[in-house]
This record gives sequence, C-alpha cells and structure tokens, in this order.
Amino acid sequence: MSKSVRIGLTTAVSAAALIALSQIVAAQQNAYQTIDNFFQLPEGRKIGSTAGITVDRDGASAWVFERCGGQDCVGSSVAPVLKFDATGRLVKSFGAGMFLRPHGIHIDRDGNVWVTDGEGPDGKDQRRNGKGHQVFKLDQNGKVLMTLGKAGVAGDGPDTFNMPSAVLVAPNGDIFIGDGHGGNSNARVLKFSKDGRFITSWGKKGTGPGDFETPHALAMDSRGRLFVGDRGNGRVQIFDQNGTFLEEWKQFGRPSGVFIDRNDILYVADSTSDQKTNPGFTKGIRIGSVRDGKVTTFIPDPDPNGSQEGVAVDAKGNIYGSLTGGMALKKYVPAAAGRTN
Repeated sequence: MSKSVRIGLTTAVSAAALIALSQIVAAQQNAYQTIDNFFQLPEGRKIGSTAGITVDRDGASAWVFERCGGQDCVGSSVAPVLKFDATGRLVKSFGAGMFLRPHGIHIDRDGNVWVTDGEGPDGKDQRRNGKGHQVFKLDQNGKVLMTLGKAGVAGDGPDTFNMPSAVLVAPNGDIFIGDGHGGNSNARVLKFSKDGRFITSWGKKGTGPGDFETPHALAMDSRGRLFVGDRGNGRVQIFDQNGTFLEEWKQFGRPSGVFIDRNDILYVADSTSDQKTNPGFTKGIRIGSVRDGKVTTFIPDPDPNGSQEGVAVDAKGNIYGSLTGGMALKKYVPAAAGRTN
C-alpha cells in the first residue's frame, strides 16, 4: 500500500472517529432537558448562593440549604433551609438566624436534616461572633436534635471543625463529616457514632492517596463505600468506612457535588473546571456507574458564568442542581420525559 493511500485512510479513519465522538458527546449532552423556573418562591424572595441541595426520603421533595438570598446569612432574618414538593412549590422553611454560610445538606434514613455551617467569626464583623464551624442535626420542622463542633471556634480536634463542607449519615447511623474548604482550613474526614461520639478521622492537606484539598462533598454507595469529592485535587476518592483508601477517579472532573442514587449511579457536579484549572474538562454534571467508574453522560453547565456546586436526583431520575455563582436552582429531566410533558 502506498504512503499516500495509508495517509488517506488514516485521515479518513481519524475524521470518522472525530465525527463519531462528536455524535456521542452530542447525544450525551442532549440526554437531559433543562426546566427553567421550576422552583417557586414567594414574591420578593430569591435564591442565594447555594452549595447544598438534596432529595427527601420520599424520593420526590427537594431540600435546599441556601445563603439567605445572597452570599451568606450574616445578619439576615431569612430562613435558609427550604423544602420544595414534587411540583416545585415551597412547603417549608426554617433556620433563620442560625447560620453564617450555609454549605452542605443531607437527609438521613429517618428523615432528619443535617447541615454544615461553613464559616465562623472573622474578627471584623461582630454579627459573626458565636456562630459557625458547626454541623447540625434538625428534624423536619427545624428543631435542633444534635450539634457537633463548637460555635464560632475553628479547630482541628475531635470536637472542633474549620469550615466543614459536607455531612453524610450511613445506614447504621454513623456520621461522616468532610471538614475543610481550602486555604487555611482543615483537610480531613471525621467519623462519629450516631450519638455524636468521635470515632476516627483521616486525611491531611496534600495530593497523595487519602490526602485532601477541599473535601467538598460526600456520598455512599450500596456497598457502603464512602465517596469524597476532593475538589482541589480534581478527583473523587473512595474509602471504606474506617478510612482505608480504595481508589481515586479523576474522570469526573473537579467534584463540588457528589450524589449516588438508588441504582448506584454517580452524579458529580463540577463547578470549577476550565482549560486553565483542569485542562480537558469543562463545568457541568458528569454521570456514570459506581460499578466501573465510566462517565456515560455529561450535562454542560447551563450558565457559563455560573458555578453549579450541588447535585441531587429524585426517584424518577430528575436531576436538581444548585449554583453558587449565578445564584439559581436548576432541574434537568430525561429528554424523552421532557418531550412528553
């Protein structure tokens, strides 16, 4: 075969491969349809910067932990914990005056609401004093059932946190906390018993296995493996429940939000990737199975100026995303379902 023929065949194969790849990407990106203005708020009320979003045990209602219509809740009288029913109607709100910078949210098997307050006093604004750096367990009416951490105290001991980002409760009631949000904060995961007794912790700042640079989100699969969104290192790290490192996945981008549904499908919200920060990746939601770690679907960030940090999925497969930059909530429905509505 002549050299020119080989080059021609190679070019043709390369072009075909690129076309096939583009078709696959297009199909992935068209797999979901964005529903605008799904979440309904009273007139004059707006959604603030929001990292925390999840789904209730009923598989239909969505819970949001937002920053009081702005960038934080300092001095605000607005309730930042919001519950929306399956139609997007606001049915419950509470938590006014309790938090400084709402961050993570989780609903346990008993329906309790767990939230993390990710900042504390700054030595300047007195309204911050005596609050922050804590994790709260609330009932569905906002009654405080448990508090972990010391109000307004940043620390790295077993009873103090420094900018806790995420909380998750295992099926047996054990509590896991992702403690840290970059900078001079912590970089670790802590484990507590269901009654709040400290059991163990692991992690430090670094890039090695088990190290963290912003343990921003937590999820658990049906096998009991703990998935940690190690955003600063651009990876999802997987551990057993005692902190033993199992593996890491970098194919999901820089994970700000991590959610695993009832079918062991993994959803990762990437709010920070670009060609400078994480070459080869862009912002959006990547979807794949926890069984093999393959990314099968990608939903691009609908707002190029936004930062979609939170992600959750209801029992019907509808995806909910929350934005910090952009201050919005999004709903994505499977395209086939969207065409029938």
